[in-house]
This record gives sequence, C-alpha cells and structure tokens, in this order.
Amino acid sequence: MSSIDRVDWHSGNNFPHGIPEENGGTHIGMYLNWIIDSDLIGECHSKESGEGISKVKSKVISGREFLFDYCDGKFWNEDLNSIGIRFTEDYYSTDKYFDDYANTLANNLETVYHVENNWDNYAQIRKVLDHRFKKWKDKQNKRPWEFWK
Repeated sequence: MSSIDRVDWHSGNNFPHGIPEENGGTHIGMYLNWIIDSDLIGECHSKESGEGISKVKSKVISGREFLFDYCDGKFWNEDLNSIGIRFTEDYYSTDKYFDDYANTLANNLETVYHVENNWDNYAQIRKVLDHRFKKWKDKQNKRPWEFWK
C-alpha cells in the first residue's frame, strides 16, 4: 500500500498565509470526487464508506470533505479500483493532473492553494479529467498494429 498524495504534504512552513490549511487538500479532493463520480473508487470504500460515496455523488459533501472525513486526509492506492489505480499511476502520479489542475483553475490566482473548493471549479476540472480518462482508455484499447489511432 502506497500513499499517492496527502494533505500534510501540502501544508506547513511553505503553505501560503491567510488561507485555511484544508485548502492543501482541495486538488486531492476534486480528483477523489471525480474518482467517485466515475465509479473508480476502491472496494474498501464500497464496504466502509457507502454513505460518504452517496453524499459525494449527490453533492451533499465535496470530495475534499470525503478526503478528510473518510480518508484522514490521505489518498492511497487502496482508495481506487484496479482501473483507477492504472489511470492514476499514469496521470496523477506523474504530475499531469496537478498541471491540468493549475492551468484550469489557478491561472489568475496567487497559488494553486487559493482555488476555492466549490462545485463550479469541480465542474471545470471534471471536464478535463473526463477528457484525459477517455484518451487514456482509447490508448489502452488500441491494438499495437493500429499505430495511426
């Protein structure tokens, strides 16, 4: 079991002053929200966090709230199913997600930690994630001799 990302990695001395430290989990929470919406959540949550998953899907709580309430501020491989792990290893763990997140939501902000945790911002990053996931799936389904695709 390995940690993919953690809120405590994004806080401390280098964290911007004047904003809540939970903002260090906004980018993780939005990704986790998308994981839940895309049914890529791990089996451990299906058994233990069914109520939380339903709350995220119905927008009662955000992915960031789920991250704190059900994951203790930590995003692990076990939070994902097998497809979610493979996509996350190729996309999130290579900083492509963080770049997309910053370019989509933080262009005019002081830092990425100033992104507001709201449904409008989630809708914007969700479009990017949906696009990236579709491209990734298409690549996974491509046969080696179909080099033109």
